[in-house]
Amino acid sequence: MALYVQKYGGTSVGTVERIEAVAEKLKTFHEAGHQLVVAVSAMSGETNRLLALAASISDTPDPREMDVLVSTGEQVTIALLAMALQKRGIKARSFTGWQVGIRTDNAFMKARIEDIDTAKMREVLDDKGIVIVAGFQGIDADNNITTLGRGGSDTTGVALAAALKADECQIYTDVDGVYTSDPRVVPLARRMEKITFEEMLEMASLGSKILQIRSVEFAGKYKVPLRVLSSFTEGNGTLITMEESSSVENPVISGIAFNRDEAKITVKGVQDVPGVASRILVPISDANIEVDMIIQNISEDGSNDFTFTVHRNDYKRAMQLLRSLASELNAREVTGTDNICKVSMVGVGMRSHAGVASRMFQTLANENINILAITTSEIKISVLIEEKYLELAVRSLHTAFGLDAEDSVAKD
Repeated sequence: MALYVQKYGGTSVGTVERIEAVAEKLKTFHEAGHQLVVAVSAMSGETNRLLALAASISDTPDPREMDVLVSTGEQVTIALLAMALQKRGIKARSFTGWQVGIRTDNAFMKARIEDIDTAKMREVLDDKGIVIVAGFQGIDADNNITTLGRGGSDTTGVALAAALKADECQIYTDVDGVYTSDPRVVPLARRMEKITFEEMLEMASLGSKILQIRSVEFAGKYKVPLRVLSSFTEGNGTLITMEESSSVENPVISGIAFNRDEAKITVKGVQDVPGVASRILVPISDANIEVDMIIQNISEDGSNDFTFTVHRNDYKRAMQLLRSLASELNAREVTGTDNICKVSMVGVGMRSHAGVASRMFQTLANENINILAITTSEIKISVLIEEKYLELAVRSLHTAFGLDAEDSVAKD
């Protein structure tokens, strides 16, 4: 008998029929003698509907009231799932975040979990019942309802698993695991049996939408075994674990991620003096604009060209801000483009294999794809390229590093 925490996303509980199907799946686990705690999202599209209602009332709704509003979506799902289980003769009890004792800070719409009281859940489990918890929400010290940000139900599931010391946290979604790349772009992408937390965190931060980044961080911190599975098809999914494979056939690269939401800005001809980077980036930070890749080049005349990337949604605002500061920075000009993307290769195998970067660059050169910027870490290499080359680049790299479905291992 094992204790599993399972999380079901919006598509998994998007209709009454799908909720009934989840109840059947839970019944199978329950009859096998396992203990179950289930975190669920709102039905698919419900959170967007609630956000639209708020937008029809106010352009700047109060964050506290927004959390009161959007937290209702999960309340519908937990009640319906409890009813579906009770109809099948299984004891089940639903809890909102505040009822089950998920304590958070008071950062409305992006709260962080501080503590979870497991007493109520243990009581239901000891009575051979299934616990159903509303994902994405909690309560602060002043008893205000809070939410964890979009995708926060993943974090709820992982946090519950950590608090209960569950044997495994299983994330059920509309895909059957973590793939070497997006199958919609790379038809030959294959599902991975196992991936490390370190690799999954990089994949999530670089554009893979399978898991919320915070949930992966949480699982890694508390060493919660995490498995991604499909709600609609049977299979073992992908296990995310602390353990690196010791196999000699372990691939050099585990996966290729990409992000279309990139924009590049270059401040040309600024002085090469201490503090110039902060004079450029502090105003950007103060405007709540996040910066990703940063490159600094010194020209022959001794001046600097300072290049960085921002989210595409922040591009116009960042350009306006920097152009207004250009004279103060003594910059020659500010240029930019938002028709770029970032392609990244991730793999713990990079630590023990030389020549990964050169093979990546040669592969892109063979396809006449120009690299606009490069950043690296111990297990990642990212490049900026023109967006029109995205699919060609990802497919070419996927093949070059032996990740295609017909290849079992990467050759080095």
